Amino acid sequence: MVCPYKTVKNSYYGFGDINLYPLVTHFYLSKVEKNNFDDHSARLHQTIPEDIRILKEAELRIGVEELFRIRGSVLSELRDIEKKRQQFKVEMQTYARNVEELKQELLHQQTNLDRLKISVAQAQVAQREALQQNTPGLAPPRQLTADTVPAVLSPLPRNLSKRCQMYSCFDYSRCSLTSGFPVYLYDPDQYSVIRNGWDVDGFLKTTLKQTLSYNSHLTHNPKEACIFLVLVGEVLRNTNDIDKGVESQQNVTGINVEALRQLPYWGGDGRNHVLLNLARRDLSTNSGDIFSFTDTGGDVWQECAPMLPVRRKYLLSFQGEMNRNHNAASPQPSSKQNGSTQNSELDKFIIDHLQQLAKSDTSDNFFFDFECTLATDENINVETRDWILCGTESSRKSILRKSTFVLIFAPGYGELISTTLLQARVYEALRSGAIPVILGGDQIQLTYNEVIQWKRIVIFLPKVRVTELHFLLRAIPDEDILLFRQQGRLVWERYLASVQSTLDTIVAVLRDRLNIPAHPVDDDALNTFNTTFQPNQSPPMEDLEQEESLGPLEPPYNSPTFRRNYSLSLTQGHELWNDWGDPFRLYPSLPTDPLLSSDAKFMGSGNGFRPIGQGQGGAGKEFSEALGGNSPREQFTVIILTYERDQVLLDSVSRLRGLPYLNSVIVVWNSPRLPSPDLKWPDIGVPVHVVKAARNSLNNRFLPLDNINTEAVLSVDDDAHLRHDEILFGFRVWREHRDRIVGFPGRYHAWDLNTNAGWLYNSNYSCELSMVLTGAAFLHRHYMYLYWKWLPQAVRDKVDEYMNCEDIAMNFLVSHVTRKPPVKITSRWTFRCPGCPQSLSEDDTHFQERHKCINFFSQVFGYMPLLNTQYRADSILFKTRIPHDKQKCFKFI
Repeated sequence: MVCPYKTVKNSYYGFGDINLYPLVTHFYLSKVEKNNFDDHSARLHQTIPEDIRILKEAELRIGVEELFRIRGSVLSELRDIEKKRQQFKVEMQTYARNVEELKQELLHQQTNLDRLKISVAQAQVAQREALQQNTPGLAPPRQLTADTVPAVLSPLPRNLSKRCQMYSCFDYSRCSLTSGFPVYLYDPDQYSVIRNGWDVDGFLKTTLKQTLSYNSHLTHNPKEACIFLVLVGEVLRNTNDIDKGVESQQNVTGINVEALRQLPYWGGDGRNHVLLNLARRDLSTNSGDIFSFTDTGGDVWQECAPMLPVRRKYLLSFQGEMNRNHNAASPQPSSKQNGSTQNSELDKFIIDHLQQLAKSDTSDNFFFDFECTLATDENINVETRDWILCGTESSRKSILRKSTFVLIFAPGYGELISTTLLQARVYEALRSGAIPVILGGDQIQLTYNEVIQWKRIVIFLPKVRVTELHFLLRAIPDEDILLFRQQGRLVWERYLASVQSTLDTIVAVLRDRLNIPAHPVDDDALNTFNTTFQPNQSPPMEDLEQEESLGPLEPPYNSPTFRRNYSLSLTQGHELWNDWGDPFRLYPSLPTDPLLSSDAKFMGSGNGFRPIGQGQGGAGKEFSEALGGNSPREQFTVIILTYERDQVLLDSVSRLRGLPYLNSVIVVWNSPRLPSPDLKWPDIGVPVHVVKAARNSLNNRFLPLDNINTEAVLSVDDDAHLRHDEILFGFRVWREHRDRIVGFPGRYHAWDLNTNAGWLYNSNYSCELSMVLTGAAFLHRHYMYLYWKWLPQAVRDKVDEYMNCEDIAMNFLVSHVTRKPPVKITSRWTFRCPGCPQSLSEDDTHFQERHKCINFFSQVFGYMPLLNTQYRADSILFKTRIPHDKQKCFKFI
């Protein structure tokens, strides 16, 4: 407080209140606080009234000291005030942070509330659907089989047996749709039906018995059998009469018909009995199938020729010689003899025309050998064979591997529809990659023609069109030639290449005729270490990613399985046998299962569907509330392959907490060292299964485990770090490309320009890609079965040899089956976590091994199945400017 001079003066003279002086002095001292004391004194003398100067020096000193004391007190108070100000400032900052945190918590809780509302709405829809559903849940068919041996019936009269058909001569009561098609094999050593003087090759008989023992349909209980197999000797012409119990010495040689009737389950007329002929001699038929048995003796892929180059040295080749003794050695009625003579004359005309074609000035090369210098004519049956093979098997194989097409003649007798020689030449051609051209193809039938689409493999040409043959072959483009060759190799590998595949195919064809489903495919049922082991769970962790509502939180919902047990072979039977299918096994689901039309979900077939905006569509809010798309609702399974990186693994599992549509997490424990009993597994709201692998192998990434309960599988490395929105975006994209690999890290195969003889693995930035690595990718569970049940063992062995390349192998498999490239999503380049222990991919030899893998896998497949793509999937509306009241599908993608 500042007092006027008058007040000071009056106080000095009238009141003697000398205490006012320090205040006045303090006012002036505060003005010059930063100067020294002499300056203070000088200025004070200039400003203090003259009356105050008269004060005694001692009194003035006392006053100044008092002022200094007051100054120190004031400064102390100022320091306290500043300290409190700083404290208040810190408190204000803390309160500001708390306000922001509360705002975030409010947003977080609002997001959770939205998710819960969505979850409740979805649960209510699911409950209504469950109440309305009146069909039972489907599962693998339970076997309902017969329980008695066939009743003994009287043999059919001969006139009726000749007209015997499946509807009149087959006991369907033993083969119900749910029977599983049990097949009983008569032991040929115990029940021999071979006539005296005839025998069955011992080695082949033993091989067939052993091979049939591997077939899942084989039963040792004759009471439940649907089909009874009888191994017989040599049949010259028609086996159908024997099936019907006809005793005909003219048609059957080597079979003791009486012994057939004495078989314990013959039942009087031989119903449901099938005769397997093991003869290696020449057979022919005018009504039934001929099955030729072959065996490669090694890996099937090693027997096959490479599919490229598409066009080979010779456009067309033929090696064979007409049997000149054929007509003389087989006297026939005059009408047949005339027909045979006409065929012989036509064959001579064909030979003359082809020889002239080879001598013409065309740029195409031909190899024709109509006069064998070395004939392989063992065990010729001159009654049926009108052509003799030329050269040895190795010499023929050499020519076939150089031929784009190979010529095969139909049997000379028009009544015959197949012969062993014809089948053998077709098999030779398919194995060598030469496309068979059958002259007289309009009069013959090939094995398994009821299920195999031979027109996609063989060119059937009437003999009279031989003059148009060259024009036809030249008109076929490279793409179609490769399709012929690929389809031929598929059929040869799957159905013809070995005794095992031949017998499995025979059983499958018989089962297909009865429309009985195959046995369900085996799962690799691996328990979690043992039946009592349960991982310890740590308390729930705080949700890490709550920036947006991404979908409902639902209890685990397993994908429906085995829904098409009885309809698959009816609606897609040809695809099952000739394309992506496997007719030997029944799978829970397929990536090629058909889709309903968009309007069906609103007109009587809406169970399970979750259309966006209940069918009206919408932006981000409505998008997050429902899966939408063309398929019913579903979830996905995360599979993590790990090896002794416990903390890295636990962090990766923890990040999955709160992830919508997550069904379960499966950890494949590749290490021989078991996890510590004290290891705390995070509680993420869904089951976490820990599977102990039998051995350390990268192939274990694709084990078809029995606890995979969804069609969609997200395969991730234990050090991969993906955000929730990225995972769900990938899941939604995969639902539109269910038959492909859909994922994040893209790679491509590049041609080696230095050697010009192979492929290189490349991970550089590129505008094209051909692989998506399975360290962070979605794929269908079906491909995990194919990886272990169908993929050649040599591929998995190479993966184990290098401890590398399993992701490349899966890309080869899927591209080979679908003939489509993978789908890459978003622009993420890396997913490795900083500070993680070193991974296999950082080894110096990693890329060299991957180069070798690509070239080896190409040899196994016979060609390069990987396809290039310049396409990448990004979220809809990710760059679209939308109104403020709308939300993007994904805010941060």
